[in-house]
Amino acid sequence: MLGTVEDGGWIRWTVMVWGRQSRSSKRQVILFILCVCVCQSGSETLRYSLEEERERDSFVANIANDLGVAPSQLAARKARVVSEGNEQLFRLNQNTGVLTAKDSLDREEICPQSDSCTLSFKIFFENPLQLIRGEVEVRDVNDNSPVFPEKEMVFEILETTSPGSRFPLESAHDMDVGSNGLQNYSLGSNSHFSLALGTGKDGVKYAELVLERQLDREEQRELNLLLTATDGGSPPRSGTARVRIVVLDANDNIPVFGREVYEVRLAENSPPGQLVVRVAAADPDEGSNGKVRYAFTQTSERSRQLFELNPATGEIRVSGNLDFEEAKSHKIVVKATDGGGLSAHCKVQVEVLDVNDNAPEIAVTSLTASIPEDAPPRTVVALFSVRDRDSGDNGRTECAIDGDLPFSLTPTFDNYYELRTNAALDRERTAEYNITITAMDWGTTRLSSRESIFVQISDVNDNPPEFTQEDYTMSVMENNGRMLRIGSVNATDSDAGKNARVNYALVQQEGKEHPDVSVNSENGDVYVLRPLDYEEVHAFEVTVRATDGGSPPLSAQAMLRVVVRDENDNTPVVLHPPPDSSAAAGELVPRWAQADYLVAKVVAVDADAGQNAWLSYELSKATEPGLFRVGLHSGEVRTARAVSERDAARQRLVVVVRDRGQPPRSATATLGIALVDGFSDAHLRVSEEAPVAEPDGLLTMYLIVCLACVSALFLATAVATVVVKVRRARRSEAEALPTFPKAATESDAGSLPRSYVYDVCFTAGTVNSEFRFLRPLFPCFPAGLPPAPGEQRSSVCSQEAANLGEGDWAAQGRATLSEGTGPRPVEANRGMEIDVNSEQNPWLTHQ
Repeated sequence: MLGTVEDGGWIRWTVMVWGRQSRSSKRQVILFILCVCVCQSGSETLRYSLEEERERDSFVANIANDLGVAPSQLAARKARVVSEGNEQLFRLNQNTGVLTAKDSLDREEICPQSDSCTLSFKIFFENPLQLIRGEVEVRDVNDNSPVFPEKEMVFEILETTSPGSRFPLESAHDMDVGSNGLQNYSLGSNSHFSLALGTGKDGVKYAELVLERQLDREEQRELNLLLTATDGGSPPRSGTARVRIVVLDANDNIPVFGREVYEVRLAENSPPGQLVVRVAAADPDEGSNGKVRYAFTQTSERSRQLFELNPATGEIRVSGNLDFEEAKSHKIVVKATDGGGLSAHCKVQVEVLDVNDNAPEIAVTSLTASIPEDAPPRTVVALFSVRDRDSGDNGRTECAIDGDLPFSLTPTFDNYYELRTNAALDRERTAEYNITITAMDWGTTRLSSRESIFVQISDVNDNPPEFTQEDYTMSVMENNGRMLRIGSVNATDSDAGKNARVNYALVQQEGKEHPDVSVNSENGDVYVLRPLDYEEVHAFEVTVRATDGGSPPLSAQAMLRVVVRDENDNTPVVLHPPPDSSAAAGELVPRWAQADYLVAKVVAVDADAGQNAWLSYELSKATEPGLFRVGLHSGEVRTARAVSERDAARQRLVVVVRDRGQPPRSATATLGIALVDGFSDAHLRVSEEAPVAEPDGLLTMYLIVCLACVSALFLATAVATVVVKVRRARRSEAEALPTFPKAATESDAGSLPRSYVYDVCFTAGTVNSEFRFLRPLFPCFPAGLPPAPGEQRSSVCSQEAANLGEGDWAAQGRATLSEGTGPRPVEANRGMEIDVNSEQNPWLTHQ
């Protein structure tokens, strides 16, 4: 005997039952794992083999060893074995784990028409419920000898029959299979006949008599031969039959059938007496030699019982009850013999058609008669199987539960179903359920069967307090008074007496011994203990527990969130690009950039909370309105379309960052973008074409007027201050003050109070740029010049400025835009010098 466990052994089912409704998500995850384990367990099979005809209580296997469990667990989990069908063939000893055969098994009786004989069984465990499939292959032993249907076969053969003629012999039948089945035929020695062996399409061996030498009735009127059939067992078994050859006088015509093969399709519910087919053979001889009679030959005993043949007319009629589930087809050989002993053969192939004549059968395998009322949904109550012996749609079944009950059916495998709860149970409402299960097939005339399952609900203390809300949110204005009542929490218990008495308490928080709120243990009122400050804490959460007076006590928790209200008093702050950076110091975008090319990202924060801190980004102004777009929530600046040659080389974007307060507050960020053809190691050529002027709106006009007024006022103040200082200096000093270089003269093109000169340098390997202000051009007075009366000034000049001549003052106002931190030679940067006051680069004007 051999026992194996396929697909990696067996899997235990473990279901953890959680008692609180607040943990429903965990329960769903565990039940999902349970379903997966149930589906996986369907693919595991214990396979064993056992020889037939073994004595009663023969050992099959040790289930405990094969499953790797202790024998004590079998009894603890109520392990039992269930065979398919109505008869239980195996017995499981729960103390030892040994599986035995209840009775001696006869393979030929159990599987009469099958080469292989496999008996399926299932082992059920409880606590928790588990199912393991198993199969026992009943091995054949050579306990049956070949048997001929007739002990004597008579052949009437004309003496004129030519040598080489063949005469089919009745085939022997051996109930054993494989090598123990029929293997060979042999014929007793004689001078006229030999034996020819063959194998049909169905694998059955057959024998034919072959006439080797012509018969002579005058020499010998009758021959008696011995036909022996031998199987392949060890030791082999054999069966014999007599073959009597009657030599007839000459009859020169044999019967001829109209067809060699008759094919008939017949429904399995055909009544007895119904005509199946009429075979006809014609013989042109006259008299008795032309009179044909019909008989079955080479036909199984079961087919002979189901069909009857009229020997005179050749009509084949139904004589028994056809069953598609027993045999789908029948093969019949009809022999036609005339009065002179000549015969012919034809085959009749009867195909049995299935009809819906079997109702589904429901078999309850496992049943939990009583379940607690706190059992979670999807708890298994019963396990049953549905079987329909029909085929096709007639054998397909479906199950349903009558009425609106908190139970559902879940198909598992091999037409097994699990009866599960699909909702919470309450014994106070319903103490017992009578569940009616209806199984119906899919036939044209649908057949059904019913099975009732009675389930009782056991009572437990399963009603914990329930809060009216899972989460409570209460608000309080900052700088509140001490012991201020801000609301209350409420929990109810459906139990009665002390089990319904609810007390409230705060759950201790880790790392914080003194919470900011307290709860009245009797009525659930919530109080704030001290004044709160929104700038210190916007909101905080505490957990409130409600406990009943039951034994053991049940409790529930709710989350209490206290929100400190604040006004929308903070404007969004732009972190990138920096607010103090120049608009000209922007990003580089290649001319080959396609749509959705990431250019930059505007980053902003808001110190407020809630809706007041929700920021949205909007493109307010752009040199090319359709070229760029801004993500509403991400702030990402991307190209809305592919960059074209017609787009201006310099783009200026104004992005508005707005919160959702009432009223909303906003801030703006300015981005400068340069469209370039490519990068080089030496420098980057920037197009000198002026950007397309933006359309002036009313807001733009107001900004220009304000900027002009501020600039004029600043210039007037600066000029007045310089004039006053110059006059004071002229009074006290005889020598003239140093003059400013020509490059620092006033210009109407910019908005700065004094002129600035910048060096713009780009380096290869990056699309980012830096634009740095060094310092404005201030005069550096000689050390020997005395201060004006009442004036305290400190003249600080860099060593670099002290070494430069008076003609190099213009170089002091240049700022270098480069990745490197070291200074570049002035000669190398003069080619890229950009004067913001000149008309060449009005876009780089300081904003």
